[in-house]
Amino acid sequence: MELEVKKLIAHGKYAGSFSFDYLPPENLCLVPLCKIGEVKVTGEYEIFDDDSVGIKLTVNYLLAGQCSYCLNDAKKEISYISEILFVPQNDDENYYYDGNKIDLKTAVDDAILMSQPHILLCKEDCKGIDVT
Repeated sequence: MELEVKKLIAHGKYAGSFSFDYLPPENLCLVPLCKIGEVKVTGEYEIFDDDSVGIKLTVNYLLAGQCSYCLNDAKKEISYISEILFVPQNDDENYYYDGNKIDLKTAVDDAILMSQPHILLCKEDCKGIDVT
């Protein structure tokens, strides 16, 4: 889950793509009674003249568990795109990296957190538990 920026620059690869699978920690799921499956991460990078690196990151995963309204089985395919900038100087607005390697774990975890719905429903019009 790393991009070796200095090595990419040495090989003249100032732009490119990457992909990997990631199994996030269980506590990353914010929806009660649900789990996140394996996450497919894809992305494109571009290294700029000032050694900052722009990344377009896409996470795809299955959120599965119990419906938030009726507790029946529910699942939803999630796809989320995030555009981020890694900079070799620490600032408050961007992700920081040491100038050599970028560890994508924090950015991927953040994308997973941002992509989750507040609730998971078994169907769009779920009315909740039928007590009749």
